[in-house]
Amino acid sequence: MCGCVHSTQDQVRCLEGEPNPSAAPTSTLAPRKMPKRISVSKQLASIKALRKGSDLEKAIATAALIFRNSSDLDGKLGKTTAKNLLRTQFRNFTEGQETKPRYKDLLSELDEHTENKLDFEDFMILLLSITVMSDLLQDIWSVKVRQ
Repeated sequence: MCGCVHSTQDQVRCLEGEPNPSAAPTSTLAPRKMPKRISVSKQLASIKALRKGSDLEKAIATAALIFRNSSDLDGKLGKTTAKNLLRTQFRNFTEGQETKPRYKDLLSELDEHTENKLDFEDFMILLLSITVMSDLLQDIWSVKVRQ
């Protein structure tokens, strides 16, 4: 778990792999330095079933790990955390989309989400929706495949 529940700044730091200063141990018996969070690539490498997994399986597993590492104790993402993930982990798909009506609609739907939190299914739907409307997808489709 990410453990970032305080400020947006703390959340961004944690998403970028920096330790969360507000989550410092309070007990004198606890170690003074919190261990660094394990990188997603190391987490993926530790999953035996993915060692010979396809690129697509690894991509979905990566999304699942990033979601899990950023989610709260209930396994859900707050709206702010979800938006930070889009900006930090999905920026090549979101850059240049800010002025497009479909992108604005997706973000406003996120803001109107009744629970104020996203579960994994909602998060994946959001990622797929942004992917489908992104300019980067058009660039991907135009790549010539070697035969």
